[in-house]
Amino acid sequence: MKTLAARILDQAKVPYELRAYEWNEAELDAVTVAGKIGLPPEQVFKTLVVRGDKTGVLIACIPGNAELDLKQLAAVSGNKKVDMVPVREIHELTGYVRGGVSPLGMKKAYGFYLDEMAEILDPISVSAGQRGLQMLLA
Repeated sequence: MKTLAARILDQAKVPYELRAYEWNEAELDAVTVAGKIGLPPEQVFKTLVVRGDKTGVLIACIPGNAELDLKQLAAVSGNKKVDMVPVREIHELTGYVRGGVSPLGMKKAYGFYLDEMAEILDPISVSAGQRGLQMLLA
């Protein structure tokens, strides 16, 4: 069964590859996922949900071995401050659960910020919208 994120790419005729891996609640970090799907951590992007003081909810997609610079995101998004959204709110806001948040197919369209490393890495991997499933994109 294809996820909503995969169906969106199919409809747009965007090529991708799905990679399944054994999902474990204790191993949600992108570095561990990278090892499970055979990519370096910088190519496995994590999707983070944040809230800005002026714009509300935003989505940041950054390499798995990086940390989100909240001050920099605030500056580029027109906020004075951004904070991570509490885990308990992620499903309600995105339609996805922690460990399976895809940047594609969220319940609502939010401001989206993709790390510039995505332009030079090939492929990059993002969650396919289901725990234990990644999609590789050129």
